[in-house]
Amino acid sequence: MRGFVVAGTASGVGKTTITAALLAALRARKLSVQPFKCGPDYIDPAHHVAIAGRPSYNLDTWMMPVETNRSIFRTACGDVDVAVVEGVMGLFDGVSGSSDQGSTAEIAKLLGLPVLLAVDASNAARSVAAVVKGFRDFDPQLRLLGVILNGVAGPAHLKLLREAIAEVAVPVFGSFPKLLGATLAERHLGLVTAGERTWNAEQVRALAEAARQNIDLDLLLAKCEIPEESLHAAHATPKLDYHGEPVRIGIAKDQAFSFYYQSSLEALRAAGAELVYVSPLADTTIPTTLDGLYLGGGYPEIFAEELAQNHVFLESLREFVASGRPIYAECGGLMYLAEELTTLDGRRHAMASVLPLAIEMLNRLDGFGYTEVELLDDCLIGERGKRLRGHSFHYSRVTRAGNLARRYRTRQVLTGAENHEGYCAGNVLASYIHLSLAANPEAAAHFVRSCRQAKAVAL
Repeated sequence: MRGFVVAGTASGVGKTTITAALLAALRARKLSVQPFKCGPDYIDPAHHVAIAGRPSYNLDTWMMPVETNRSIFRTACGDVDVAVVEGVMGLFDGVSGSSDQGSTAEIAKLLGLPVLLAVDASNAARSVAAVVKGFRDFDPQLRLLGVILNGVAGPAHLKLLREAIAEVAVPVFGSFPKLLGATLAERHLGLVTAGERTWNAEQVRALAEAARQNIDLDLLLAKCEIPEESLHAAHATPKLDYHGEPVRIGIAKDQAFSFYYQSSLEALRAAGAELVYVSPLADTTIPTTLDGLYLGGGYPEIFAEELAQNHVFLESLREFVASGRPIYAECGGLMYLAEELTTLDGRRHAMASVLPLAIEMLNRLDGFGYTEVELLDDCLIGERGKRLRGHSFHYSRVTRAGNLARRYRTRQVLTGAENHEGYCAGNVLASYIHLSLAANPEAAAHFVRSCRQAKAVAL
């Protein structure tokens, strides 16, 4: 078993493109490749899937316990040749300035993975060697495999860089050219989603060829063997014992709603749920056989007009609520359940009117970072006093909330700011917080139980 982490000196140095190129090149060699993403990002993993042909999993040492990360990694790697883990931000960036908690470095050490460091060399030469030396020496427990140089101007520039980095005895696995035809568009939450546009077959071939020509893949594969102990957790992740009638939970999935952790969906399945995908954009109705609904995050603001015009689906959603069946919504799902959404152009779009909320888009982040959640009362995902971990990342805010009950006390880890949300009305719970259900399997089980109870009442 082989594997490595593609990390960066900072955000924006080309980690995603280099990861995509390596996935494509390794698959072109007929190797099976398992992708992962460090941190709470939803968008990059979906693009991994388009190249690797298998689900990409998030690894997160703040949201999830150590053994959960190991279990996810071990299980996903059971039948593959190479694991490729895309890092988040800079290699050592996490939730603290004094430790590596929540960082790519912590995950690399936890799993025994060597690190391939992407370095932006576009505006430097010998100085890059100082940067590389600093990253190599900063944490002696970290295994730095070598570097890939991005932004190299040409052969003469690359020669200077190789000579300089040779002084600090760190291997250079190659440089990566700028591929204009393989660049994905970005917007306020990151890359466009894979549901809208991802790399097509021609672009994947171009990425693979660029990696083949510019990166020493033979050396990379020879140096990235994973120690056997990395594939075996010291303690098995405890398995919850679920009993009860299976339930069918609808998952909103289309261009407007796509932010789901793969491991969260699997946690719902493990708790006894059959998942059925529905599209608020394209479908005309919610299947009557569903026992619950999960509205994840995404870009409802980009598709606000289309969502507002799908009147038949909106009416079906309101009938679903009236039937007593549970709905759990996160971020974009919360926005969709509101009465209205005001976009940046000042236009107001009627949403589902399930909750008496008004939402407006902003041109700046209103909530960002890891968030602790305490349940102030019993609700769809747990009992009073339960503490959960999640992540917030949104460019909108609630401007009107009526007299809605609020079931969450939240605290942002970075700033310490506290808030009360988790808007609740009857069988509906909606929040800006994205929860990892793999980190909180009891929450997944509680939601499935809530759906099962509603099903029993309906029968």
